[in-house]
Amino acid sequence: MQTVSIDGEHLTIEEIVAVARHGASVTLTPAARETIHNSHTWVEEIIERGEPVYGINTGFGIFAEKRIPNKELANLSRNLILSHAVATGAPFEDEVVRAAILVRANTLAKGHSGVRVEVVETLLALLNHKVTPIVPSQGSLGSSGDLAQLSYMALVFTTDEEDDGSQSGTARYNGEVLEGKEAMARAGIKQIKLGAKEGLALSNGATFSAAIGALAVYDAENLLRTGELSLAMSLEALMGCMDAFDERLQKARGFRGQARVAEAVRTLVENSTLINRCGLVQDAYSLRCAPQVQGICRDTLDFVRNVIDIEINAATDNPLLFEPGIALSGGNFHGEPVGLAMDYLGIAMAELASISERRTYRLTDGHLNGGLPSMLVDHPEDAGLNSGMMMPHYTAASLVLENRTLAAPASVHSLPASGQKEDHNANATTAARHLREIVKNTAHVLAIELYTAARAVDLRLRQFPQANLGEGTNQVFQTIRDVIPYQPGDAWWGPEIDRVRELILSKTLEK
Repeated sequence: MQTVSIDGEHLTIEEIVAVARHGASVTLTPAARETIHNSHTWVEEIIERGEPVYGINTGFGIFAEKRIPNKELANLSRNLILSHAVATGAPFEDEVVRAAILVRANTLAKGHSGVRVEVVETLLALLNHKVTPIVPSQGSLGSSGDLAQLSYMALVFTTDEEDDGSQSGTARYNGEVLEGKEAMARAGIKQIKLGAKEGLALSNGATFSAAIGALAVYDAENLLRTGELSLAMSLEALMGCMDAFDERLQKARGFRGQARVAEAVRTLVENSTLINRCGLVQDAYSLRCAPQVQGICRDTLDFVRNVIDIEINAATDNPLLFEPGIALSGGNFHGEPVGLAMDYLGIAMAELASISERRTYRLTDGHLNGGLPSMLVDHPEDAGLNSGMMMPHYTAASLVLENRTLAAPASVHSLPASGQKEDHNANATTAARHLREIVKNTAHVLAIELYTAARAVDLRLRQFPQANLGEGTNQVFQTIRDVIPYQPGDAWWGPEIDRVRELILSKTLEK
């Protein structure tokens, strides 16, 4: 099994996926241990000097000017976690929580947060022993980060003298949902008592937003490639025109994503004898302009990936500590970079689904699909008795409409909190949650297009028995047909479309 080593500097999106979804183990590099230890000594020096420093020996938010006695600093951290674990809504999926734990551990490993090595090791133990805190998904403003969600995470592995388990949250372990204290005990992981600064270091930062973003970027990359496969399949089924994909056209505009999409389609349909049979001068926009639409989605993804790459290796709590024991109070916890990026990618993925749905519609419309039966029933005389692909298109249209609502930017909305001390918030977690739903919806819309295009190809090859698909599209078509044979009459299409979606998510279509 893969092992991921973290040092606060080099965590990748692919490593997050390996840990969150596939159970890869995680270790801390020796250099990171030393860096973490050094930053903790700076906290001890600040406490010894007796100067007031926000988050170390003061209250939080509106209470930042309240000085806390040294003997109460452990209680300060514990109280922060208890009082801030106030979220609501359906729990995040386990992979999101595992991704967030990894990102938070990597943030602390950067060596600016002042925690003990023991804190980071405990986070990694949660991952390695498969103890997953139950974390409600709603209730974060995205600034000062995902306070409520990170506090739920911390409840499970932190404790105090009065903790009988009733205030340790809940966690999933070996398929059971248990009190956090019980889950930790069964896994053989010792709960820890937090020290000065450690409660704030654990809860401060847009970590869940970044974790969702990392998973979404990974999935979006797969779906954008799938969008090229479904585009090429639809182009074959509709006997579309290739001029729009000519390399010279793409160079004349200059967008890299556009050129990449056009090149992918050219490669997929190479040696096809269905392409250019339609007799039209040019196709509808959903085919002809697909390089422009899906290309800018690719360019958007490149930008968002860069933002997430930076954020998952960033120090995001407040204050941050620097040698020689200097604490600087700032705003690295603010989720605006992630929130904006999530909105951008949400819009891009919604557009990918939108243009895919339009191609599905063309495939099913007997006036637009180049002589195929309406709704792709097996034979025209079957129309009425059979509904064909009528309802799969309905589902695609419904998901596209839902995406349009979800893609309304969340990061432009802000409400002040904490007595106006926190007067501009990012709403980043809402943006990330919406993106995650858009990505799920888009996967299903693409599955419907591929499923519908495969049926259209069957019918087209019946019209032209001597015709050949392109080498790439034929591979995709055969992969689908190996799993889902063609059925002439109406059948329960839903589970078959689900299987196509599984082929997409497992990246089987190009294996």
